[in-house]
Amino acid sequence: MWRMWVAILVPVLAGLAIIFQSFKIQVYEGPALRQLADSLTIVSRSIEAERGNIYAEDGSLLSTSLPFFEIRMDFQSEPMTDQIFNENVDSLAYYLSINIGGKSKEEFKKELLENRQKGNRYYLVKRNVTYPELKEIYEWPFFRLGRYKSGMIVLQKNKRITPFGILAERTIGFKRIVPNPEIEGRMDTIRVGIEGKFDEQLAGVEGQMLMQRISGGVYIPLNGEGNIEPQAGYDVSMTLDINIQDVAESALKKALLSSSADNGCAVVMEVKTGKIKAIANLTYRKELGKYIEYYNYAVGSNTEPGSTFKLMSMAALLEDGLIKDVSEETVDVEGGVKQYADRTMRDVHKFESDTITIKEAFAFSSNVAISKLVTEKYGDKASKFYDRLLELRLNNPVGIEITGETAPTIHPPSTWSLVSLPWMSTGYEVQLSPLQILTFYNAIANNGKMMKPYLVSAIKELDKTVEEFEPVVIDKEIVSPTTVGQLQELLEAVFEFGSAKHLKSNGQLRMAGKTGTARIANQTIGYEDRVYQASFAGYFPAEQPLYSCIVVINNPKNGYYGGSVAGPVFAEIANKIYANGIEMHHSIQEHPLVSDYSIPRLGNLSSEDAQTIYDKLGFSFHSEINADYGIAKKQNNSMTMVANNRIEGLVPNLLGMDLKDALFVAENAGLRVEMVGAGKVKKQSLTPGQNYTPGQSISLELF
Repeated sequence: MWRMWVAILVPVLAGLAIIFQSFKIQVYEGPALRQLADSLTIVSRSIEAERGNIYAEDGSLLSTSLPFFEIRMDFQSEPMTDQIFNENVDSLAYYLSINIGGKSKEEFKKELLENRQKGNRYYLVKRNVTYPELKEIYEWPFFRLGRYKSGMIVLQKNKRITPFGILAERTIGFKRIVPNPEIEGRMDTIRVGIEGKFDEQLAGVEGQMLMQRISGGVYIPLNGEGNIEPQAGYDVSMTLDINIQDVAESALKKALLSSSADNGCAVVMEVKTGKIKAIANLTYRKELGKYIEYYNYAVGSNTEPGSTFKLMSMAALLEDGLIKDVSEETVDVEGGVKQYADRTMRDVHKFESDTITIKEAFAFSSNVAISKLVTEKYGDKASKFYDRLLELRLNNPVGIEITGETAPTIHPPSTWSLVSLPWMSTGYEVQLSPLQILTFYNAIANNGKMMKPYLVSAIKELDKTVEEFEPVVIDKEIVSPTTVGQLQELLEAVFEFGSAKHLKSNGQLRMAGKTGTARIANQTIGYEDRVYQASFAGYFPAEQPLYSCIVVINNPKNGYYGGSVAGPVFAEIANKIYANGIEMHHSIQEHPLVSDYSIPRLGNLSSEDAQTIYDKLGFSFHSEINADYGIAKKQNNSMTMVANNRIEGLVPNLLGMDLKDALFVAENAGLRVEMVGAGKVKKQSLTPGQNYTPGQSISLELF
C-alpha cells in the first residue's frame, strides 16, 4: 500500500509545486520579470526633429527639408479583426497594383494574405513616398480606416534641398555624417557654412519613440507614454539678396568659362552695414566637366593680393603724413624699371613722361611708383610701414560667422629681406583672403568706418524673432577723413582715366575701384610656373557708395590682368545691380505720370509678392480674391489681383512662378514635380487646363 501511496503522492506534490511556482512567478516575480523582458525587447529610439529653413533677406527659401515617408503594416494590430481585413484586402490589393505596380492584384492579395497568416508586424508597402502621395495613401481602402484598424505604420525621413540649385551652395553649407577614413567603424560629422555653424539652432530637439523588437530583429513603433514628440528647429534668415547673388554668380561663371580659369569668387557687401548680399565661389571639376560650388575661396583662400594691396600702401603713406596731396605731388617712374638689390621691379603701362602725379601712378597701377614711394618715404624706418599696416587692422581676421577663415599673413620686419618692403608695397609677401581685402575697401567706401561682414540677420521661430544680429563696427575711423577723401579720389581715377577706363558705365553709374594682378607662388617651385591671379575690388555708386564688391579669378588661361579678366565681372555686377536698384536712380521728374505703359504687368505669382512689388514701386494694388496665387491686371490706373482660374482636377498654370510657388501649387494639386534649372518656370510638360490623375509627374523647366 505504501508503494501505491508514494505513486499517487509524488505526482500530486509535483503538480502542487508547479502550481505554486507558477503562482509565485505570476504574482510576486511577474512585474520584475516583465520589466526585464521589456528591457530586452523594447528600446527608445530618437526621432529626428524637423530641421529649420534658411531664408534669403527677402524671404526666398534657400534651404529646406522635404519629408519622405516609408509605409509599412502591422498585421498583428489588435483592432485589425479578421472581418475588417477580409472586407478590405481585395480593394487594398487593387490599389497596390495600380499605384505601386510590379505585381497583379491577385499577386498582391496573395502576399497580403500570407503576411496576415504569418502575423508580419513590419510589412513594407512603399518607400520614398512624398507628402502629396502620403495624403492619397491615407484615402486608400483599408488605410482610410485609421492606423490602428489598418495597422498602418508611417516612418518619416527628411532630405535637405536647396531650391535655387548651386546659388551660394557652399555658403549655405551642409551637415553630413561620414565614415572616418582612419578609424574603422567611427562616424564623423562634417559641418560647412550656415548649415554647419547654426546646426544647433536649425536641428531642433529630437523626440523619443518606443520600439519593440520582433522576430527577425525588426523593431516596430509602440504607442505609449514613453513617446516624446520632437521640437522643430529654428529658421535662419540670411543677409543674401537672391537677385544680387544670381547676378554675381552668372557674371563670375561667364568670366571663368571665357578665361578657362581654375576657380574664382565674387562677393558683394552693403557698405553701411557689412551685410553680405552675394557670395559666389566656383571651381572647375574636370571629372564633372563644369563649374560647381566646391570650396569657399572668398573666406578661406589666403593669397598674395597683388595690386589691390596698393590701396593699403597709399593709406599708410597718407595716414603717416608722408604724402599730402596725390593730385599735386609727383614721382619719377624711371622708365618703368627699378632695381632693388638683386631683383627688378617693372611696370606694365608705359608713361609718356617719367615724372607723373601720384594719382596717375595709382590709376595706372605703377609698381615702380608705389614701391619707390614706400621705400623712399619710410627710409630707414621701414618697420613704421609694418606698424601702420597693423593699425589698419590688416593682420586681423574679419570674424565671419562661418568656419574656414584664417588670419592674414603680414610678416614682421625681423623676417624681411632686402626686397621685402618694395614687394610688400605692391601686394607680395603678404597674404589676405578676398573677404579681408573687401572689408578694407568697404571701410574706405564707408568714409573710414570699418564694418564686420556678416551673413545672418536673425534666428526665427515661425514669425517670431528669437535672436537678431545687428551691424558691428570694427573700427569707427580706420583712417582720417582727409586720408579717406584722397583714397576715394585715387579709386575713382582708376575708372576716370586709368586701368579701368574701358569699364566705365555709359549711363549715370560712377564706379570706383582697383585692378589687381598677382603671380601666385607654388610652395615647391616658387613663382616659376607662372600661375596668375586676376582681381578687382571697389564700390559703387562712387558719389554715395551703397555696395562694395571684390572679384578674384585664379589661373586664367586666356589673359590674366585684373582689368581685363576680373574687372568686367565687377562692372557687370555693378551695372546690373544699379539697373535693378531703384534707390540708386535719380528721379527724371518730380511727379511721374501714371500711364498704361508705366505700370509693370506681373505674371503668375503670389498675392504677397505682388503686394510687395507694387508697394515698392508706389502703385495702388488690391486683390479681389482670397486665394494665395493669381494674375495681376490693370484696372483704372491701379493693379488688381484676379484669380488664376485654378479648377479642381485640371493642371494648374505654373508659368512665370518661382520654384517655391510652383512647388506649393503643383504638390497641393497632387502632382509629382520634376524640375530642371533654377529661377522661374519657363515651360511645363502638362498643358494648363488639361485633365490629370493624382500622382502624375509634371516636368518644369526653370531659368
